[in-house]
Amino acid sequence: MEKFSFQLFSSRNYPPLEDVFKLLAANGYAYAEGFGGVYGDADEAAGKALKAQLDANGLAMPTGHFSIDALEQNPDKVIAFAKAVGMEIIICPYLMPDQRPNSVEGWTDFGRRLQKAGQPYRAAGFGYAWHNHDFEFAALEDGSVVLDRIFEGAPDLDWEADIAWIVRGKADPFAWIEKYKNKVVTVHVKDIAPPGEATDEGGWADVGHGVVPWAKLMPFLRETTSAKYYIAEHDNPNDLKRMVSRSIASFKTY
Repeated sequence: MEKFSFQLFSSRNYPPLEDVFKLLAANGYAYAEGFGGVYGDADEAAGKALKAQLDANGLAMPTGHFSIDALEQNPDKVIAFAKAVGMEIIICPYLMPDQRPNSVEGWTDFGRRLQKAGQPYRAAGFGYAWHNHDFEFAALEDGSVVLDRIFEGAPDLDWEADIAWIVRGKADPFAWIEKYKNKVVTVHVKDIAPPGEATDEGGWADVGHGVVPWAKLMPFLRETTSAKYYIAEHDNPNDLKRMVSRSIASFKTY
């Protein structure tokens, strides 16, 4: 069976990290996905320290998010950190709004930028992927879609498919997964609250407690892709213990 993980961005408002790791372990998680906020200096020493914390709780961190700037500017440092932690897949998660192109060629160029940035990581033996939000599903002037242009410019780039963001982008997750099934290496598993609900949580919901059709999506994802890690996420939970426990309980039913 694929492996269920937890994106630590979900717990950024619930320090300390040691307590988050204990909570994950107590609820049956074996993995956590990192992001910049938990990396410290993000060097080899910080990686070893983070791995020690993970080991103490029976956890591993096979996947991690790194900004495009970090990936481009400090590849040796990122590689040393990721190896010390024990990561397998390095993921670029976002592009700030003021940095986003507004043309077909601009997005294709951004894909080329990602392709180039990934070379040292692939050479070092890591998987290398892009994590989507909703802006990748906007139509461009020629009728094409941003995500198509990114992958056009980055043929070697894999994909961490965030299903809920695909839905928020008013796109069909089944169609997009089918289109790029050979690129999907990890999946973000999160949910969207019914309209007008959970406004204090950004309109997100615990996995299985929203409107995303996970009972249909999980069999489809298993049959269509070779995704290895499925990663629970909630961008702004007001009760971390609830989110952690309910998300893994729902996942086990799919």
